[in-house]
Amino acid sequence: MREKDVEAYLVKSVNASGGLCWKWTSPNLAGVPDRICIFPSGSVVFVEVKATGKKPRAMQTKRMLQLGAVKANVHWLDSPSQIDILIEEYT
Repeated sequence: MREKDVEAYLVKSVNASGGLCWKWTSPNLAGVPDRICIFPSGSVVFVEVKATGKKPRAMQTKRMLQLGAVKANVHWLDSPSQIDILIEEYT
């Protein structure tokens, strides 16, 4: 599945759960995750989206590790089934 299709499924699924799924870009900081998902439970999750079978680049991995080090919820997802699990976990 292409990255844009996985990302569209994420947005649709988070919105359907009553949450928000915002695109995140940072002009001065490369490698930030693609999306910030905010769930009705109050959970905030940073999500790096990839095409099925693809892995994050080195800088993306570095940013995810930085977020994890400050106890942020951060995931990389490459399939609808992983997104379904994420939705279940945070709603």
